[in-house]
Amino acid sequence: MWFKHLHLYRLHGSAGIPAADLEAALAEQAARTPGSQEARRVGWCPPAGRAGTALLHELQGQRLMTMLRHERLLPAGVVREELEERGADIEAREGRKLRRQEKQELKEQIYEELLPRAFIRSQKVDLWWDTRRNLIAVNTSSRKRAEEALDLLRETLGSLKVTPLATQTLPMRAMTQWLAEEDSRPASLQLGDQVELKAKGDDGVLRARQVDLDSDEIQQLLSAGRQASRLGVEVEGRLAYVLHDDLTLKSLRFSDALIDEAGEIEDDGDAIVRLEADFMLMAQALAEEVEQLITWLGGEANAAPQESE
Repeated sequence: MWFKHLHLYRLHGSAGIPAADLEAALAEQAARTPGSQEARRVGWCPPAGRAGTALLHELQGQRLMTMLRHERLLPAGVVREELEERGADIEAREGRKLRRQEKQELKEQIYEELLPRAFIRSQKVDLWWDTRRNLIAVNTSSRKRAEEALDLLRETLGSLKVTPLATQTLPMRAMTQWLAEEDSRPASLQLGDQVELKAKGDDGVLRARQVDLDSDEIQQLLSAGRQASRLGVEVEGRLAYVLHDDLTLKSLRFSDALIDEAGEIEDDGDAIVRLEADFMLMAQALAEEVEQLITWLGGEANAAPQESE
């Protein structure tokens, strides 16, 4: 249940849909297996998996939903081989070369024939909606998948005004300063052991893991003009993560104390109770951390809302 990554979005305007109405809307977009000619399909599924049927869990204004993505896997190489074989047969039989348009039409025909037999890969993406703070976070390492989950939510609600969370101070500028100047670091923030440094121009990207970020080597690279585009940080007593220059939080690791606190909650073997207890503790910890991070980065930047109908 514990999120591994956070793509953060600010919700604009009023989206105060009651929980019962939201769950009914989610049911209208429930996940199902793609049709024989569908390469991909997304929909909502129970966050508790087989242990539950509810498409929405809401506790104290914190909402949990899960997108289920089905995709048929049809390797391009398989289509190409079949195209070459059939194309060669036609050319030999008719004694001529196939035109480009004919090859394209044959390729599309082969794709349609093979698609129903392709394996289906499934992927779940959790979405956390903090209705008190008008914040939405998507648990995925991929920005594309996060946007896909938002598109599904927008289609479900009919309208959704969101923008990627942005701050007054760019994360790259703050991370570079934290690396270069120990005194600039917030009191509760400690550096982790990984960093990505970008150089201006075409000098490329340097990535380092399991290193001392206060070492002379790192300082020399900063002095040479490199800037931090990713930085591993630890927030004292709560969690650790890798902050990216687009304000994405990845590789989240929650503190042992928080995990132990969750473990002390009695669930009597009930998977739903366990899911909701873990989710509530996680949501509270992440909400506090996001607010603190925004403060560290000079406050939130104003952004014009985007809406798709």
